Amino acid sequence: MQTNSPNATAPVLLVGVDFGTPHFDTQLEELGLLAQTAGLEPVARVTCKRKAPDAALFVGSGKADEIKALAESAGAAEVLFDQSLSPAQQRNLERHLGLPVNDRTLLILEIFAQRARSHEGKLQVELARLQYVSTRLVRRWSHLERQTGGAGVRGGPGEKQIELDRRMIGEAIKRTRDRLEKVKKQRTTQRRQRERQNAFNISLVGYTNAGKSTLFNALVKARAYAANQLFATLDTTTRQLYLGDGLGGGRSVSLSDTVGFIRDLPHGLIDAFEATLREAADADLLVHVVDAANPGYPEQINEVQRVLQEIGAADVPQLLVFNKIDALAHFQQPRAACDTFDVDGRAVQRVFVSSHTGEGLGSLRHVLAQRSQAESAASIPRETPYLHEAAA
Repeated sequence: MQTNSPNATAPVLLVGVDFGTPHFDTQLEELGLLAQTAGLEPVARVTCKRKAPDAALFVGSGKADEIKALAESAGAAEVLFDQSLSPAQQRNLERHLGLPVNDRTLLILEIFAQRARSHEGKLQVELARLQYVSTRLVRRWSHLERQTGGAGVRGGPGEKQIELDRRMIGEAIKRTRDRLEKVKKQRTTQRRQRERQNAFNISLVGYTNAGKSTLFNALVKARAYAANQLFATLDTTTRQLYLGDGLGGGRSVSLSDTVGFIRDLPHGLIDAFEATLREAADADLLVHVVDAANPGYPEQINEVQRVLQEIGAADVPQLLVFNKIDALAHFQQPRAACDTFDVDGRAVQRVFVSSHTGEGLGSLRHVLAQRSQAESAASIPRETPYLHEAAA
C-alpha cells in the first residue's frame, strides 16, 4: 500500500478477473469500498474474463498492456487486483506495468492493521502480515545475494539475503505466535468463568458493514465504535445483556461483538484471529446480522456460513437478524416482525430490526429471552444443530 498517513489518498486502478464464478463483482464495488477504507482513491476500473489465470501475469500480456495504458492515462500510482496473486505473478506484473501491484489479501491486511486497537488485535494482524510477507521474498533481494570478504579478497558464497530475511521473519512469527498463545489461554479462562456463572453466551456475527456494532450498542447501551464502512471494528467486545424483567430464565446473558466476515477472507487472517473467532465457536447462540438493504445479502449469508464452517461454528444454533429495514422501500418492508428463512436447507428463525431507529428491538429481546430459557430448560448440548423454531 502506498498510504503514509490515515488521511492520505493514493490513486489506484482496480482490476477484476472473471473465471466463471457465479457472483463475480462486475463493477468491483466491494473492492472499491475496501480501497477507500484503506485510504486509497479508485480512479479507474477494468475487468476481463479468463478460463484460468495466466501463470506469469495472471491476466496475460495483452490485458497487462491494456492495464498499463489505462493506469498511465488515469494517473494511477498503484494497481490493485480483486483476486490473490502469487508472489511470481505480483513480481512479473510490477516489472511489466512499472507500478506497485497489490492484491485483495494485502488490502484487507492493511485495513486490519489500521483498525486494530487492542493488544490482541495488533498481535493477530502482525502474525497474518508476517505470514503474508514470508511468501513474498522470492528473488526480491537478488542484488544482495552474496556477502564478500575484505579489500582485495573475493569472499566465498555467503548467506543469501533472502535466507536472512526468511530466518528473521520465521523468528518473528514464532514470537508472535507464542504471545498469542498466552492471549488464547486468557480467553479460555474467561470463557470457563462465564460457564461457571451459568451465563448464556451470544455472539454477533455477520458480513462486514451489516450493522453488528450498531446493533450491539443499541442492545447493551455500549459505546463500541460503529461506522458505515467495512471493518469498522476488529476487537471483540463483550457486555452483559439486559433482556427485561422476568425474561431470560434468571440467567446471566452476555453479548459479544466480533469481527465482520467478507468474501475471500485471507486464510492467514482466519488462523491469526483464532482467539477472537473462538468467541463465535464457543457461543450458545449466534446472532447472524444481515444487511437487509443490500441486494447481495444472499451471497453474503453464504459467505458467513462458509467462514463459520471453517472455524468450527457451523453447528452453533443461529438466529438471523435482518437489519437496516429503515433503508428498505415501502414495498420491501417485512409483513411480520418474525418469520423463518432457509439457510443451507434448514429453516432458521429470523427477526427484522433497525438498529438505527430501534424498530424491532423489542421483538429481538423477546426472542433472545425465549432462546435463553429454552437452552436452560433443555440443556441443549453443543453439538445440537440449528433450532427449528416457528415464528412467534
